[in-house]
Amino acid sequence: MAGMGTSEHAGTGEPLTLYLVKRLELVIRALMDDALRPLGLTTLQYTALSVLAGRGPLSSAQLARRAFLRPQTMHEMVLTLEKRGLLARERHEGNKRILLATLTGKGRALLAECGPAVQEIECALLAELSPGRQAALREGLQHGFSALAALSAARRAGDAVQD
Repeated sequence: MAGMGTSEHAGTGEPLTLYLVKRLELVIRALMDDALRPLGLTTLQYTALSVLAGRGPLSSAQLARRAFLRPQTMHEMVLTLEKRGLLARERHEGNKRILLATLTGKGRALLAECGPAVQEIECALLAELSPGRQAALREGLQHGFSALAALSAARRAGDAVQD
């Protein structure tokens, strides 16, 4: 499969799993953008707020890693969300150079308001699957993420050694 320029497994006509996952991501993103737009959020902003809700205070760099964004992109987003009063930043007690972002009450309220629209998309994705197949899908996706995250980390470590 390495180096293939098509979206199919060699000789089978079956689409690559990577292609299917990308197609799923694109349709999820479009549906999320459409659902969140009336609430004044983008999918990326919703993701950042959701990460903060689940993880608690994070620096912009930590938030960028968990929301799959570049640090510069996240910095701009944090500034925007802070101006809107959806998050606040405070200095880290152990390192005053680090600003930790936390959700405000307004941010939590907006996330709660987004919940039904996001849940509708989740339900549509899983509607035709039995509970067992839903669990298997989640397990497979988590496994794929873990495997590729490990590959990415190994490559970054290799690049750092070469530098």
